[in-house]
Amino acid sequence: MTKDELITRLTTLGLHGLLAHLDEITDADWPRWLVDVEESERQRRSLERRIANAKLGRFKPMADFDWTWPEQIERGQVEDLLRLEFIAEGANPILVGPNGIGKTMIAKNIAYQALLAGHTVCFTTASAMLNELASQDSASALRRRVARYTRPRLLAVDEVGYLSYGNRHADLLFEVVTRRYDDGGKPTLVTTNKTFSEWSEVFPSATCVVTLVDRLVHHSEVVQVKGESYRLKEAQERAEQRKRSKRREPPRDPK
Repeated sequence: MTKDELITRLTTLGLHGLLAHLDEITDADWPRWLVDVEESERQRRSLERRIANAKLGRFKPMADFDWTWPEQIERGQVEDLLRLEFIAEGANPILVGPNGIGKTMIAKNIAYQALLAGHTVCFTTASAMLNELASQDSASALRRRVARYTRPRLLAVDEVGYLSYGNRHADLLFEVVTRRYDDGGKPTLVTTNKTFSEWSEVFPSATCVVTLVDRLVHHSEVVQVKGESYRLKEAQERAEQRKRSKRREPPRDPK
């Protein structure tokens, strides 16, 4: 490590005491070890804090994803999203498909990879975000809540289309998406069980639906997933396993 590199790293870490004695420590071996340890610990704490703030919850890794189950899915598209190039491009990943097909699992893995790469992330369901925003009783409170969803580098909104919403909720979603779009092209990841032509059913009386969809898809990566529910398949398999286990159980002693 050169003297200039040491100065840069010490400055970044805010270790001003060591900087003040730079001439005394430049040729020693321990400053590099100290800087490595401090940087590693700060990165660990930063990751833990960002994971907690992201509110991902539990999820299965992509290694457990059964690529053979969906009738249609472009594996290359998903793997490209996991490489996070869309973040630098400011593109919006949009996962479209029926319930139980694995959209949330993919979205959470993308969000987790973003966290590992050092980005801030917020993961939420559409209902949780929109109901929270709609419940604010003052303009200042609403601004603070909107900032909560516009500040992170990646916002993941799960389950758009599972419930219907009124004009107020549509306007709030449009505001969040627009602010992120205007703020340096921060990507918004969306999972939905509705095609865009069906979003008028999600926001049946809203006038901004066309503009909202246009803003989302203007610079996006749409992944179409088709097939039967994998969750239903797993539930059926568990039920069948329980039946087989019961058939193998020895009869109970009447005593």
